[in-house]
Amino acid sequence: MRVLQSILLGAALLLITNCSSNDSQDGIPQNLPPSSYNEILNVSYDDNSNQVYDIYLPENRTLETKVIILVHGGGWISGDKEDMNGFKDSILRDLPGYAVVNINYRLADENTPPHPMQVNDISTVINHLKANRNEYIISENYGLIGVSAGAHLSLLWSYAYDAENNINMVASIVGPTNLTDPEYLNSTDPELQAIINLYSIDKSPSFLRQVSPYHQVTSKAPPTILFYGGQDPLVPISQGSDLDKKLTALNVVHEFNLYPEEGHGWTGLKLFDTWNKLKMFTLEHL
Repeated sequence: MRVLQSILLGAALLLITNCSSNDSQDGIPQNLPPSSYNEILNVSYDDNSNQVYDIYLPENRTLETKVIILVHGGGWISGDKEDMNGFKDSILRDLPGYAVVNINYRLADENTPPHPMQVNDISTVINHLKANRNEYIISENYGLIGVSAGAHLSLLWSYAYDAENNINMVASIVGPTNLTDPEYLNSTDPELQAIINLYSIDKSPSFLRQVSPYHQVTSKAPPTILFYGGQDPLVPISQGSDLDKKLTALNVVHEFNLYPEEGHGWTGLKLFDTWNKLKMFTLEHL
């Protein structure tokens, strides 16, 4: 389990850290706008020490200002909002009209399963933002961007828990989507089996469908953008391609991006391509 945890967290950090490096390698500019955001760190949204978020509020915002919520990875048992600082910095630089909320959530362990605890935390974050909307001067229009386990949570919440249709778009970067996938259930690979073991002590088909975005998505799902690596040892290609097919069948606006030679994270020009596509999708749909 510890090996898998390290791989999941390390791969996510590999992708994100390269998004926020201090140089301009591969044509990715890194200069941030000077003091154009009001930064409020470690806002408590409930009683647990992990239930905090950072919020970045643009100047000249209004009650129409849209909000991007970032959800970190780490195999549901580790990780921190700081892991998403690369995406946060890129948004502040390239999408300066959006507010950004970078969240922590309660982490699972052998005595505390991740579900429904972690989707409940996303619900609590959104309710907290709504309760403080007038203070923050923001809208109730949200986008979710998640990496790895955070991508799974972002998709699951958007498809199954957004009763008020507040999510205008959701992005999954190397996120598991279907825990009933034979690539997981029938695999003898201990790392793939560990994905199932990490997420639930309940291996019943009904529960696995309940926590799988693939099985929860409907035609009312928000616009969705997906990014996957063809050589990912932890998230098989089918996790992205099958959801892509289902979104197509449901006529849900979406994009599916596959990098055939990449694994659970990537760098350089392909990372630049990912950010450009994510940026344009956000501008169009959020």
